[in-house]
Amino acid sequence: FRHHPTMVALNQTSLRPASFLLLGMAGLEDLQVWLTIPFSLVYVTTLLGNFILLFVVVMERSLHEPMYLLLAMLAVADLVLSSSTVPKALSIFWSLSKEISFHACLTQMFFTHVSFIAESTILLAMALDRYVAICHPLRYVAVFTPSVIAKIGMAAVARSFCVMFPTIFLLQRLPYCGHRVMAHTYCEHMGIARLACADISVNIWYGFATTLLCPGLDVVLIGVSYVLILRAVFRLSSKDAQFKAIGTCSSHACVMLVFYTPAFFSFFTHRFGHSVPRHIHILLADLYVLLPPMLNPIVYTMKNKVVRKKVSQVL
Repeated sequence: FRHHPTMVALNQTSLRPASFLLLGMAGLEDLQVWLTIPFSLVYVTTLLGNFILLFVVVMERSLHEPMYLLLAMLAVADLVLSSSTVPKALSIFWSLSKEISFHACLTQMFFTHVSFIAESTILLAMALDRYVAICHPLRYVAVFTPSVIAKIGMAAVARSFCVMFPTIFLLQRLPYCGHRVMAHTYCEHMGIARLACADISVNIWYGFATTLLCPGLDVVLIGVSYVLILRAVFRLSSKDAQFKAIGTCSSHACVMLVFYTPAFFSFFTHRFGHSVPRHIHILLADLYVLLPPMLNPIVYTMKNKVVRKKVSQVL
């Protein structure tokens, strides 16, 4: 007995929904209209801050140095990360459109996670940049050449693309049995996988392995570089030099904490924290796509005298 083509097509559509319905903040529906105010303010600040930073670094020839070029890359990753998620979240809060097509959902998931992994890679490169600048200043120019910076940018994109590309196929192979309601403001890998009516252990373990091997490994290496930096700093005889180095490191450390803490908490509650209320989980997942993109340009502009001067000239 052979299946008729139309029957196969019908079977496929019943297994894979044409679209998903994003509910937004499940449990905080009454507050959603009010949440648009902080979300909008943060998003506008993110766009302004990162575009100004990009403009200043691109236009100012004196800023075509490794540290500032890495800052420009970070700004691009921040713009992609926030723009992949916040506009859709706002349309859900305003009840403009809660629906998202299956392929648009996968695209959103892909760009959100790709920009997150790329940003993590750039933050690691920035930590190494500071390590070489403080611990091996004489070798800095030889190590961080323009071609090395270009390769870091390409490596960030290639690494994040290679890690996330398989998840598209891992999600497409799953049957969804008509399940299409997702309590979230945007599509993420495990959020989509949990709607499936089949075994998702491959998705769980793939997500677990890639998180440990990408952002997890980055955090460890960043930590090691800062320990070595601090060790070198406390060997300096000048107190001024010590304070200056610690000031630079502290701003980097704050950015890292804001970036990684909600991201890892969100990731681990997906797998182990089933007692965590749904709205807390969604809020944390929103925090790591909202706060770092807004804070990065502010922190790095305020902490860097050269960038601060150029930005004030532009403004």
